[in-house]
Amino acid sequence: MLHLTASFAFASILTATLETELCVEEEPLVRSAAATLIASLLQIFLPLIEEANMSRFLRNEDNEDNMLTMSVSLSEGESDRMARVTRSLSLRESEPEEKFEDAHEIIPVATTMNLLSSLEECTTGLYLFLNNRFSDAISLIHPWSNNSPYHALIYSMLMIVKAILTFEPQDIQIGMNAAKEALKTCNNFRKRPRIMTLSRLVSRQGIRSIKEEELHAEVCYAECLILKSAITFIQDDSLLNFLKSGINVGSSYQIYKDCQQVLELMPDNQSKTHRHLDGGVKFGLGVFNLMFSLVPPKSLKLLNIVGYSGDREVGLALLHESASEPHINNILSVFTLLFYYNYVRVAVGVEKVSTSATESLFLIYLEKFPNCVVLKFFRARFSMLNGNFETAQLKLQECIITQNEWKQVHHLCYWELMWCHIFLQNWRQAFNYANLLSQHSRWSKAIYTYSKAIIMALLPPNFVNSENESMSSIFLQVDNLRIKFLGSSVPIEKFIAEKSQRYGTTTGWFTAQPLLEFIYAWSGFRVMSKKIELISSWLSIIDKGKDLLNENPNEEYGTDDMSLLNLLKGLCLKHLGKHLKAEHYFIRVIKKEKMLKYDRYLVPYSYYELGMLHYLKGDYASATKNLDNIKNYKNYSMEARLQFRAHIALEQIAKLEK
Repeated sequence: MLHLTASFAFASILTATLETELCVEEEPLVRSAAATLIASLLQIFLPLIEEANMSRFLRNEDNEDNMLTMSVSLSEGESDRMARVTRSLSLRESEPEEKFEDAHEIIPVATTMNLLSSLEECTTGLYLFLNNRFSDAISLIHPWSNNSPYHALIYSMLMIVKAILTFEPQDIQIGMNAAKEALKTCNNFRKRPRIMTLSRLVSRQGIRSIKEEELHAEVCYAECLILKSAITFIQDDSLLNFLKSGINVGSSYQIYKDCQQVLELMPDNQSKTHRHLDGGVKFGLGVFNLMFSLVPPKSLKLLNIVGYSGDREVGLALLHESASEPHINNILSVFTLLFYYNYVRVAVGVEKVSTSATESLFLIYLEKFPNCVVLKFFRARFSMLNGNFETAQLKLQECIITQNEWKQVHHLCYWELMWCHIFLQNWRQAFNYANLLSQHSRWSKAIYTYSKAIIMALLPPNFVNSENESMSSIFLQVDNLRIKFLGSSVPIEKFIAEKSQRYGTTTGWFTAQPLLEFIYAWSGFRVMSKKIELISSWLSIIDKGKDLLNENPNEEYGTDDMSLLNLLKGLCLKHLGKHLKAEHYFIRVIKKEKMLKYDRYLVPYSYYELGMLHYLKGDYASATKNLDNIKNYKNYSMEARLQFRAHIALEQIAKLEK
């Protein structure tokens, strides 16, 4: 369900920082901005959180000096209850990048714990997780989750990942409880007093006033705040919880900045634990820089994120650096980069689709964790972005059979398999995967049901007649399957619900038209851009549709339908390098603005595509002019997505013009 980052639902995770009270008149604006921010912001952050690795340590107070001792023992009763993990993973602190191997021996859960041993055990638990041994990882980590910040963090992360995957109420409640307990545990180890920031404390009392263990606790606490925000949104998406979670996100970012300042003041530390701290701070700041850089300034201002800004290049550099160093958060940094380059940049970036930025790092980790279902999944995604859709299908099937413990992971593969078959125009196979998703996944029933209907429109009559439901009835189910976020519909679900009403109640439309529009909404033409013959094949389908619409004009929808096909034809021509012809079709859509009755989004999107066409030609002045025109349009379908895209494009042009 990585696709839902764009529209729903990773609506669980990342929000903005809202620290002031809002008047009644401002609330609708906040809701709108929240939907805008979450639709794309969360696109990044969940996968980070999904695999969050930060380990934790334990606390004991010394009565003489009130200092953390980092040496704790479990009671005999706790020790007896501890699960033993059958098959261990060899982890050598001195050789952290050595290939991870399974050993046929037992790993007993530790009976004592200090900072170093907590990092080692949590890394082992993480490696179990990366080898698809999810229950083993939980069994190893859970016994210390109430006594060690690192254990508490990873345990809550695992429970929240499970909740996000299953969407079952009981799992969501377990995840919420784990997040709350993790915050309490981490808070017990943080520096006191907490009425001032770490940086102010150090400036007043000197660097010796804070211990390294306390900094570890701060970083763990910062990550736990994000996890708590994630599960809060899944459980209750009210405006009040949005505000609370926004404050948590802002607090988390501030903690990372404080820790960075403190680390800069500390003398060089070559301890085995210090590199984990340094790597964790780089990871956190990298994520926030990347995240905030994707948000239009207007949205940040409206959501009252004051004083926070992000630099994408800085964020990516920090994440690459973090991913290349030996510490507990390095794999999390890799996953963040993989998600950004494979999904976020494809959806909102201006560069040509490329996988080269992370492939070398990816191969290193794939060699270390050859059976990791997450890495296998991204390996398939790399194949898709390189135009090798048949290879991607094989890798996705391999990903499915790798593990069965968390079957919800299979749904991620079903979604990508559906798209592979759509791109290759294998309608029956695509329909089968859409059907599987609509039956078994709880993430977005509306999207999966709509996918079934638009693919069914292209299937032969004998197949359609063999199904228990008609295409029209499937279309008309979509509206009742929508989910609500902050009291409003998710933008992409609102869009497809409107389309479903049209296609479910009318006839005479071009059968491939709904699917073509759906492909565009999910950046599918960008994904296909390296497979020129596929782009040409889809262009032929578009031309066929234009001919049919010209032969049988529809008075009500004719201008809208033809404008959609002109936009998509221009897009295909752009990918084929025929820029002059592409420009002609984008301009044709813009000229029909006053004649459009329903699909008003086509004009601002045509301005965007025209702007990007000029960007590719190096005409930055014309590109900026067309992108600026987007600001003149409001209240159209998929508006938030286009605002993010235009913001990133204008920012990139500004950098190139310096």
